[in-house]
Formats: sequence, structure tokens, C-alpha cells
Amino acid sequence: MEEGGGLTEGHSTAECPSVSIVIPCRNEARYIAPCLASILASEYPRDRLEVIIADGMSDDGTREIIAGYAAEHGRVTMVDNPPRITPAGLNAAIRAARGEIIVRMDAHAIYPPEYVPKLVAALLETEADNVGTTVVTLPGDETATARAIAIGLSHPLGVGNSHFRVGTATRRWVDHVPFGCWRRSLFDRIGLFDEELPRDQDVEFNLRTLTQGGRILLLPDVASQYHARRTLSQVSRMLYQYGYFKPLVARKIGRIVTLRQVVPSIFLVTLLGAGLLSPWWSAGRVVFAAVAGVYVALVVSCAVLASVGRGWRCRTALIAAFPLMHLGYGFGYLRGLLDHFLLHRRVVRAPTSIAITR
Repeated sequence: MEEGGGLTEGHSTAECPSVSIVIPCRNEARYIAPCLASILASEYPRDRLEVIIADGMSDDGTREIIAGYAAEHGRVTMVDNPPRITPAGLNAAIRAARGEIIVRMDAHAIYPPEYVPKLVAALLETEADNVGTTVVTLPGDETATARAIAIGLSHPLGVGNSHFRVGTATRRWVDHVPFGCWRRSLFDRIGLFDEELPRDQDVEFNLRTLTQGGRILLLPDVASQYHARRTLSQVSRMLYQYGYFKPLVARKIGRIVTLRQVVPSIFLVTLLGAGLLSPWWSAGRVVFAAVAGVYVALVVSCAVLASVGRGWRCRTALIAAFPLMHLGYGFGYLRGLLDHFLLHRRVVRAPTSIAITR
């Protein structure tokens, strides 16, 4: 697939479509200012760009920071998101948006100046319904653990064949991109984000796009920089929640699209099943030992190779991070299967229990 340049190259300002950047956020005082500063440095024509932040009733100073930017820059506005979950914030911002093109961004990320021009150009020049980019995962802190988490979230052992995380050398059609750049007409055609999904609403939206004949394009030549979680407990909890809502997404769409969604839970069931049967079944002991042995060897070897030059603390943390990521997601997926398929529960969570995050 041939790669093009940014929209502003060879185009007059009048030819550039109006763009609305929408950002859901809550309690992002640490990251929202660098995020907005990077967006406001965009090479896209200023008079064709607006930024709408849907704030989930932040109480850490985030709202004051946004208000300061809004007072200084007329292109920045804030809308309230009382439910405090990502899909509600996205929908509120999209409803308030005036642009012909909607670009979703994340408060925990930083964007290069050419980010918006290149996404918009690719959207207009191809048959894509959604365009996204690769993500460079940065540590959320200066600790060895935070560095290990950033490595794990961009390593094939941690995230499988998720191309936007592990990278790609060429443009490619994919099943998912992290944020998104859409024509406004797509929302008129397939609807807004599903507010029953505090997590995985972007996955469901992309799958809904694909099932209705749409296409999703991943760009390799521009990337956002994303700050990962800082602690192992945070990343494990996040992946548990992602796993938990994946079965509900599958139920809504009517199918499981990618194998990587079920691998952690299959591994977990195999390991637990063999372990429970091993006292009475000799083959169970063999299966348990084989699966556990191969897994430990894989984790250790990948952690050692991926952490070269980063010190033993980072290496040790990565050895712990990989299993916590897999087990968190796997347990979440199995619990989701129980709740969403077998019991058909309508799971209700307090907004603060699944507050907006990446």
C-alpha cells in the first residue's frame, strides 16, 4: 500500500476538512497539560481544528488545567461527563463536535505535530472508515517496575499480534487501532459508542464497523506516545477489566474475531484443569508440568532478552509482569463468560470502580 504525506502538503487551508478532536478524561492532572500542548502544536490549520475534552467530574485539578487552556485557546472546550466512563465521555464530546472529521485522542498520550494531518490525509485518500497509528509505550514513572510494564505492553508475549502495539513496517488493514479518525458520517451510519461497555467500547465499535463492511487502516509512519500504568497491580486490574468485558463484546457482535482474545483464558483453564486433576490422573501431572515449564521458560527468556541494558530490577519486574498480565486478563475473561453468557447478568458498576483510563 503506497504511503502518502500529510494533508497540509500541497493543500490550501480551504481544502482541509474541519476536525474535532475528542478526549475523554478523568483525574488526569499529571498528563492533560502535555497532551493538550502537543495537540495545540499540530501542523493542521488552526482555524479548521477544535478540541473537546469530556471530563468525568475530575477532583484532582484536571478541570482547572483544562479551563486554563480553554481561556487561552478558543479552540479548546470542556463538556461534562457525569457517568465518568469512557463511552459516555466520547459520546458527549462527539455530540458537541462540529467537525466533518472526528479524531479520538487519549489524555495519557502525546502526539507529534504531523499526527492529525497524516491521519486525515489517509482517511480521505483511502477506502478506510477508521485510521489509526502505532503507539510507542512509555513508562508511567521512573521506576524499574514502570519500565518493565511499558516493555510488556509492547512485546508480543504481552499483547500477541496487536500490530499497533508491537509496530508495523507498512500500512496494513487491521481489526483494531487504539484511538481513531473517522468521518462524522460513520456515526450516523452505525451509531455512537456503547455505554454498556466501560471497557472495550473501542473494540466493540471497531468490530461493529467491520461487520457492517467498514475497513480499519493502521499507519506505520507516525505514532503517539502513550504513558502506561505505573504499578503491577494497576496493569493487572486494567487487563482483568479488559478481559472481563471481551465476552460481552463477543455477545453483542455475535462472534470472536481474533484468537489473541481467548489465548490467556485457554492457557489458564489448561493449567488449572491439569493441576486439579493431577492427584488422580498421571497424565494431568505431565500436562501441568509441561505447560508450566514451557511457560516459565518462555517468560524468563523473553524478559531477559527484552530487558537487555535496563538492569536486573527491570528484568525481575518484567518476569513478574508477564504472568500478571496474562492471569489478570485470563481470569477476567473467564469471569466475563460466566456473567455475560452463562448467567446473563446485567453487571452494574459504580462509576469510580471503572473510571476513565487508557
